Amino acid sequence: MLECTFWDVEHGSAATIKTPNGKYVQIDLGVGSYGDNNATFSPLRHLKYRWGVRQLAAIIISHPHKDHVDDIHNFSELSPGIIYRPNHLSENDIRSSSRGGYCSTIEKYLEINRSYNNPVPDIEAIHNPVNLGGASIQTFIPRTCATSNLNNHSLVTIIEYAHSKILIPGDNEPVSWNELLSRQDFLNAIRNTDIFVAPHHGRASGFSTELFQKISPKLVIVSDGRFCDSSATTRYSQQASGWTVHRRSGGSVERKCLTTRNDGVIHIKAWVDGAQPILSVNIN
Repeated sequence: MLECTFWDVEHGSAATIKTPNGKYVQIDLGVGSYGDNNATFSPLRHLKYRWGVRQLAAIIISHPHKDHVDDIHNFSELSPGIIYRPNHLSENDIRSSSRGGYCSTIEKYLEINRSYNNPVPDIEAIHNPVNLGGASIQTFIPRTCATSNLNNHSLVTIIEYAHSKILIPGDNEPVSWNELLSRQDFLNAIRNTDIFVAPHHGRASGFSTELFQKISPKLVIVSDGRFCDSSATTRYSQQASGWTVHRRSGGSVERKCLTTRNDGVIHIKAWVDGAQPILSVNIN
């Protein structure tokens, strides 16, 4: 079974993947929790002290903006073996695009960025299904856009297992989507996407009409805050075909779009029962 947890990290992004062979991969490092009324909730510390996770196989950081790297001060808690990030960006690119008020977070990111420069050996690479119990995690990075907007250098992650596929971008906007859509390997990778995570927290600035000419997801997930984030939720709902979502308290409902703001932590499981692929989605 593949499990994917999308954390309620307020205006942020954080997802944890547990592979069929028990490895953990973290995607983005947002913090906070509306559900627990805890602005300092750390998914990394939760993994270690509540789930008993000792080490991450890898961390994927879509791009170095505050809402995607705030938990980086707890990076060493789980000593990840590999870090994937847009490593073509220079330190000057990162510093000049960062907003005031969180210099220590950016400096911590840059410190870690410098220390993870060795090539990833094939026996550890996350794109190889043999290493992840049959699951595959591919990453793609747009590189040609102006570095004045790091949103357009967000790493895109595609997770595939048991005939189910989840597409997790960072904050890419149409110009960088168009760059990726010009690549045949990217088109092949996103084909038959089942679950799509809206870029830029569901804002209209991340919506790509061209992307939805290539994918028709069952469900869209928005990781968003309470104030003016998810301005394109209706547009995303119009692109999804719908899927049965189960509540942990009981019952189920057909949904096209889920938001961490309203639905809390979102759990997804994918497996095969006999010859039948199963995709299960659960919310609070």
